[in-house]
This record gives sequence, C-alpha cells and structure tokens, in this order.
Amino acid sequence: MLWRPHILMEVAVAYWEFTGRELVNCTCEYGCPCQFNALPDKGHCYAVAGIQIDQGRHGETSLDGLKIGAIFKWPGAIHEGNGEALAFVDEAADAAQSDALLRIMTGQDTDPFATMFAVYASTVTTMHPPVFTKIDFDVDVEGRTGRLSVPGYVEMHGEPIRNKVSGQESRAQIVLPAGFEYEVADIGSASSRTTGGPMELAIDQKYGQFANLHLSSHGVVRG
Repeated sequence: MLWRPHILMEVAVAYWEFTGRELVNCTCEYGCPCQFNALPDKGHCYAVAGIQIDQGRHGETSLDGLKIGAIFKWPGAIHEGNGEALAFVDEAADAAQSDALLRIMTGQDTDPFATMFAVYASTVTTMHPPVFTKIDFDVDVEGRTGRLSVPGYVEMHGEPIRNKVSGQESRAQIVLPAGFEYEVADIGSASSRTTGGPMELAIDQKYGQFANLHLSSHGVVRG
C-alpha cells in the first residue's frame, strides 16, 4: 500500500476533491493560538482528528461515505517539525480508495502546502504505518457534538463549551478567509484518550474544532 510522506512537490497525477465534516481536538485551550499564527500554549501540540467524507473523488475513484482519522504529536510548534503521526483509514475502503485516501493524507496530488494534509505531512518525521480499521465517527458541526472511536486506538468526544456560571452553551467561531483547512470553524470542547498503539496521549476538555470541509488538490474550495 502506498505510504510516501513528504513528497509535496511532485506533479499531481490525479485531481481530488471532497466535501465533508471534521472534529479536531488538540492540547491548546479553546482559542488555539495556532489558528492565529501564534505558538501553542502548552509549548507542544498533540492532536486527534476525525473526518467524514460525504462526497468526494480522487481521479475516477469515489470516496463517498468514507472516514479517516489521525493522531499527531509535535514536540514544539507545528512549523518546527519533528512530528509523529498515525493515520487511520476506513476498513470499508477498497484498495483503490485506500490508496487515494493515503495520497491525500500525505499531501500528494496536491499543490504545495495547499491543504492541512500537505502542511502537516511536511512537518512529520515519524510516520507510523497506517491502520486500516473500523472507524466510528459522527459529528454535528452546528450542534458542536461529535464522537470518534477507533477500537483499540483512540476515543474522542466533543461537546459545546458551557458558561462556567450558568452552564449554558456558549458558541464561538473562527473565520479564516485564506485558511488551508476551512473557512469557518465552530469551537467546542473535546477530550481524547489513546487506548493502544504506538502513540500515547490524553486530552481533557480542550480545543474542539468542528468544521464543514470542502477541499481539493488546489486547497480550500471557497464560495
């Protein structure tokens, strides 16, 4: 199975595009300084991500309905590199679909640094072999709720931020008109635990990013 990180400058051999939804949980507080070109507030960045592809294709290969996920650990700021990553690919994907998803996730068939996949792949030095497995993932971007379960590896849960006095749900958004991942993200609270595998982490009620995605070989599809 193809697994070649860091090949970011090769000529794209297939155009890809998909729409979907994501939930990302990292160790930063709710604002996440990384979204504003600042350093991570814990000095490092550990994160868990899940993506549901609603409609998509890579060349002639349909990606409709497939799911992917990942665990990331950077010892410092992301741009400083030396990252570690483990990717999860939906066991429902056939060989062509799995190959396509891994190409997308490692920044291939993509304009240089045009998506978060390409950017992150360029900062990872330890890329563990991908895991082809059952991925249970459900996310409601508007409601800021979600759950990712990769049995034997990771559990993540997302929920709305709540006012510390009244307990009422509090809603906030981050708008990035020129971002490489999304245009608008709803911010919530999320927690993650790894349950096995080569990467250990625990995140409790930190930054939860809920976003609708529309990405392609050329980056975020806008408008």
